[in-house]
Amino acid sequence: MKLLKPSLLVLMLLGLPLAGEWVAGHNVTAYLEFPPRTQYVEHAPFSWPVFIGLAGAILAVVLSFLFRILKHTLPRSRISATPSHSQTVAGVDAPGKFPGWGWLALGLGGHFWILAWTRQTWFSPFQPYTFTPLWLAYIVVANALTWRRTGRCLLTHDTVYFLKLFPLSAVFWWFFEYLNRFVQNWWYILGAEFTPLHYFFAATLSFSTVLPAVLSTEEWLASNPGNTAGLDHFIPIRFARPKPAAWITLAFSGAGLFFIGWFPDVLFPLLWVAPLILLMAFQTLLNGPSFFPEVESGDWHRIYRLALASLICGFFWEMWNLHSLAKWIYSIPYVDRFHLFEMPILGYAGYLPFGLVCAVIAQLFLKRQK
Repeated sequence: MKLLKPSLLVLMLLGLPLAGEWVAGHNVTAYLEFPPRTQYVEHAPFSWPVFIGLAGAILAVVLSFLFRILKHTLPRSRISATPSHSQTVAGVDAPGKFPGWGWLALGLGGHFWILAWTRQTWFSPFQPYTFTPLWLAYIVVANALTWRRTGRCLLTHDTVYFLKLFPLSAVFWWFFEYLNRFVQNWWYILGAEFTPLHYFFAATLSFSTVLPAVLSTEEWLASNPGNTAGLDHFIPIRFARPKPAAWITLAFSGAGLFFIGWFPDVLFPLLWVAPLILLMAFQTLLNGPSFFPEVESGDWHRIYRLALASLICGFFWEMWNLHSLAKWIYSIPYVDRFHLFEMPILGYAGYLPFGLVCAVIAQLFLKRQK
């Protein structure tokens, strides 16, 4: 039973898109090409109506959270502008000393940033591999920031869990690479000359940093409760009949995965949300506990932090990608305009649910110390 949910998830994510292409009579071997080199999806051009509609929907959701936080943060900031003696004694939010290992990671991160964006002759054999040390430095700095505020962090106080995130992350992101074959929203430059084995190990090393980065950033955000002020009593979400709702979402997401290669311009958002939707549906149908039970009482603290953590990581992913030698570029249907770095501005919305997927995968496969 413990392996049933991940087994069903793997079966649906791997099998349904490929089955859809086979039924359509397409050449399924194109989706199994390794390393991926062929561009076979021609995306729809930019569309103002789609762009405006999506931008409006995204802004409506994001601003509802921001206004709620500001509404509860501003009065608190006025009250605490002159801290009382009791607040000072309690040491609330009193900053500690930034650890030496954090400064070391910060220095190494800056060093590798320079190497990633410049083309030094002596460094040319290692130029394609700067992504991993950059992100290892980021992860350590994020943990150092948390340690400075709370005196503990994943790296120092939950080390086994922290280290297990790396291999899990590598497997986790390979699934996204596979699903991207059917929509081709991004592809990599400087990989065509790699042998399959070389490509696999180089990519796996980079992919291993995704979960540690997002979850370390979320822990840092959690160290400052003011980031989510007012979200403890926000909008409760309950289903009167959760199992029928789970069957419906399972059916629609399964159908979407089956047809994702048929209609990549319409169904490409499933790449980011399908794993989350499927796992939540399986959890309900198999009588498991909810991954986000707090939402039933209107508590959105953790969901907001996870979405924001993923967005913060997304900013650095895209920024460091901009001038790197081994990089990726995007082709997003209907909204491929107004880029921030290589990513179209609306594409950053994909990072919001991605943070939730990261948390659910870690919760499903790993156990944390209490």
